[in-house]
Amino acid sequence: MKWGPGKLLFIHIADLASENMKELPVAELIKDKGIKGDRYFKGTGKYSGIPDVRDVTIIEKEVLDALEQNQPPIQEKSIILKPHEHRRNLTSEGVPLNYLVGKRFKVGEVILEGGRLNFPCKYLAELLNKPIVLPLYNRSGLNCKIIKGGIIKQNDIIEAL
Repeated sequence: MKWGPGKLLFIHIADLASENMKELPVAELIKDKGIKGDRYFKGTGKYSGIPDVRDVTIIEKEVLDALEQNQPPIQEKSIILKPHEHRRNLTSEGVPLNYLVGKRFKVGEVILEGGRLNFPCKYLAELLNKPIVLPLYNRSGLNCKIIKGGIIKQNDIIEAL
């Protein structure tokens, strides 16, 4: 599938599991490790039991827009899920993440490889007190491996390799 280029809108990290995410304008990604300072980089993140690479996680802004517009209409009303609430590290725009499983793509100077699709969990729904499990099913983001580390910043271009 041909797409892009897309854009990196937000970068978020948390020091520990369940702590509030903080927004960064610039971040350093370390190969096979994660975003410097993030809970997954430090090994303090809360992981599902499914084995997977999780150096960095990414979600589409389009998914957040769809939730706000109650699309698909499977809940009573729209859900406002702000970029610091979804607990993914990166928020993209114009990037079809479901097509990037097993594929490499570039964010700024960093090269990522899509791992498995991320699935919403009851932990996140309870943490946010929002009914997001079903509305985010099959569109809750992508877990990625860092192939080539470097610096990323907000508004970096995201492109297929």
